[in-house]
Amino acid sequence: MSEIESIPLASGRKAYFASDFHLGTPSHKESRDRERIIVSWLDTIRADAEVIFLVGDVFDFWFEYKRSIPKGFVRLQGKLAEFTDAGIRIILFTGNHDMWMNDYFTQEMGIPVYREPRRYIIGEKRFFIGHGDGLGPGDFVYKRLKTVFESGLARQLFRWLHPDLGIGMAHAWSRRSRISNLKRGEEHFLGEKKEWLWQYCQEVEAGTHHDYYIFGHRHIPLDLAVTPTSRYINLGEWVFAKTYGVFDGTTMALQEWK
Repeated sequence: MSEIESIPLASGRKAYFASDFHLGTPSHKESRDRERIIVSWLDTIRADAEVIFLVGDVFDFWFEYKRSIPKGFVRLQGKLAEFTDAGIRIILFTGNHDMWMNDYFTQEMGIPVYREPRRYIIGEKRFFIGHGDGLGPGDFVYKRLKTVFESGLARQLFRWLHPDLGIGMAHAWSRRSRISNLKRGEEHFLGEKKEWLWQYCQEVEAGTHHDYYIFGHRHIPLDLAVTPTSRYINLGEWVFAKTYGVFDGTTMALQEWK
């Protein structure tokens, strides 16, 4: 488990959390429209944001070649650079769709990129934050595939493909993904005993207390008790619901951007 990092919140400042933008899918126009909405949301929280956590699957596909990155998403990248230049912290986690990030966001925008869940003290509350894929019981096939995809060999083999071919193949694969073919309302709460991220939170909480467990990946907003003093928050997604989390130093809440 990672070392715990402390992030103080000055009076009136807040921590924001969002995940699963899935930029790039299901079509160029829909992705571009969503990107504009996300940038508009960022503009509205700029005044009081101390730190913004982007908790994975920001992009439906991302791969960094040595001298090139996927085309597009310049409005979001420009806004993130604007924020970090102004002293607003951005912390980025990879998800299962954009796990092939390297150092582009760190070098160009000063944004740290993490691949595993991390612990934070924000204000005076303890947070455990990550995308959520591959955690908890079951899903053994995906866990094996994730190990393969995250390996240095897989990255090197993909890097040998010309970007036009490699990124084209990836976008074709993305069009068959769960979020690309999802219809509004198809994702639903399965009950605590079938929600594997909730079970994972219980396992971690049994060893170390956290006030809040923040995850994405599940594509539905959830706020569930882990214990009487600990909660599991799933941030939902931005293809349909456009939900996010906000912590004001005392209370953590889910909100929907209209």
